[in-house]
Amino acid sequence: MKHALKHMLMAAAALSWVGFAAEAADFGKVGKPLPPNGPVPKVILISLDGAAPRFVDKYIAPGVKGIGLLRSVGSHAAQNITATPSLTAVSHIAIATGSTAVHNDIPSNTFQTVAGTLSSSISGFAAPIGGYTISPLGPTANPTAKPLWVTLRENGRSVVTATWAGGDGADIGINGTVVQHAVPTRTVNDTVPFGAFGGLSAQGFDLTASAFAPDQTIQDQLAGAGHPSFSPVEVTTAPLETLYCSPTTSSTCGTTGDFGRTLQYTMKAAAIDTTDDGVVNYDTLVFFDAGQPIPAGPFRHPSTGPAYVRPHKSAPFFFEGSGEVVGAAYYLVNLAPDLSQVRFARYGANFIPRNTAVLDDVDDTNDHVGFWAPQDDYRIPERLSAGFSNFADTDLEDIFDDQVKTFIAYQTRLALRAIDQHPDADLVMLYFEEPDGSSHQFLLTDPRQATNPTDATTIGANQDKAKIRRYENHVRFAYETANDAVDAVIRKIGTRADGEPRSNVIVVSDHGFAPFHTSVNATNLLKAALIAKGFDGSLVNTAVTIRTSGPAANVYINLAGRESGGTVDTATYTALVAAIADYFRSAIDPNANFNYSLSKKRIFTQVTAAGRLRPAGLLHQRPGRPGFGRRLRHHGGRL
Repeated sequence: MKHALKHMLMAAAALSWVGFAAEAADFGKVGKPLPPNGPVPKVILISLDGAAPRFVDKYIAPGVKGIGLLRSVGSHAAQNITATPSLTAVSHIAIATGSTAVHNDIPSNTFQTVAGTLSSSISGFAAPIGGYTISPLGPTANPTAKPLWVTLRENGRSVVTATWAGGDGADIGINGTVVQHAVPTRTVNDTVPFGAFGGLSAQGFDLTASAFAPDQTIQDQLAGAGHPSFSPVEVTTAPLETLYCSPTTSSTCGTTGDFGRTLQYTMKAAAIDTTDDGVVNYDTLVFFDAGQPIPAGPFRHPSTGPAYVRPHKSAPFFFEGSGEVVGAAYYLVNLAPDLSQVRFARYGANFIPRNTAVLDDVDDTNDHVGFWAPQDDYRIPERLSAGFSNFADTDLEDIFDDQVKTFIAYQTRLALRAIDQHPDADLVMLYFEEPDGSSHQFLLTDPRQATNPTDATTIGANQDKAKIRRYENHVRFAYETANDAVDAVIRKIGTRADGEPRSNVIVVSDHGFAPFHTSVNATNLLKAALIAKGFDGSLVNTAVTIRTSGPAANVYINLAGRESGGTVDTATYTALVAAIADYFRSAIDPNANFNYSLSKKRIFTQVTAAGRLRPAGLLHQRPGRPGFGRRLRHHGGRL
């Protein structure tokens, strides 16, 4: 066991702390700690997505709680070997398998599969671990890597994976053919898949008093539900929106009744005054389905009843009866006491995939933790979702922070529920999304970053210094919130008299973080490469394509006899790989405002062409020399 975990940690952890761990403020409804004389998990592995050691040192106080406590009573690694490319799916599968992508077959967050169509792609979170056969297309009897949990369970050990990549209970398919079965590779004793989009994007609302009118019926219903108002209840005269969900798993939710979405939710808002002070000052909005009488409660997960929301707070709302168990939440930005301004957001809808092999675990989570909570949504602060044009930047940032706080609290409750269900597990693998989401959105530490994304001149001396300071606080908040989650796990298992956790607690990260300041249009770059080397630019997306994820760009050739619908012969394949690789190696960024950190101004630091072709049916190649991605293989013309 110790040797396996040591090998796993060396594979991909960007940082790690081992505590052999404490009392703090309540977080995520920890509930009762495990009995002090009862069993506890032998090993708990916690991944904090995107946690960079320099920021952990900066934002998390030593010796207090969570990671700080582990560092004071345990040990930490000064330097680890990270996976390449350092992406979430790549690194988590590397941690789970103890191998790099050259063996585990997960080379990126999004990539092309051999034998797939050129227009298709697959997520690294839902891709076959350890390979598959091409001819015939299907599972391999000899995977080149397998998750640690498979070996442990083969030896009678018990494992829990709470939203860990690869532990999702899903059958993985390519071209409609299953190439990896859920059992045994993707299931453990308790498997909770990561959540999925429920069909409704976030929406902003900006109303005034003219949108409301008194409604005695709703006032009586609210009073009957235990929510009286000391001023006349004002209700939106028109629906905020009409939403639809499917009562079965054939579809999720949407803004139309298509695709079997026969359940209708006519959403309205009611303003109530909860202060008995003789003054009309509305302080709470109630979001409810006008098609149903307001229920009194109490409510049992996943049900929530109406969402009762005060300014700068959010509350969940479950789409009752939805087959996929879909829910969202409402956040109230501003509620003027006289309703002169009423501004709020409905978060995007989410659900936990109801994968057949782990349906009992999914149902248990929905019933005891609740439906999948809304995650931090970059489309809101970037105003990509509808209805947020009039919201102030600070309002949108507050919304994002609320999503960080409420989602990590949800993940924490989910993790603690899994521990309660399996207190004697040999290995518990927990994943927390922060500080990755906030770092993507708010890491503003480079003079080349435009503080106004729509104004390229807001770099260098023209950066908004107040925004830089504000953004740092958001990043700090994400680290502190993630640390609260670690601390909640420690308090769940309890500590010994000397302060050490009763379980072996290991905290790792999948990758660190660097600021983003320049974007490259990968498709345009690929087209330029073809033209510069004498090929027709129209070959893009017909004979050759590119997939990008963060720092990784992978090019694929539509090889005849291998890819579904492949058109490129062997000679042209070889010529394309050589030509595109040569162009990418010499491609530069000519803009002096941004290229000064690039070696010889070159866009790519490493470009690796695919190895020689193998006969159809032989998916795997022998490992090559160390290099980019440890010589990533067999996914087409990778560069």
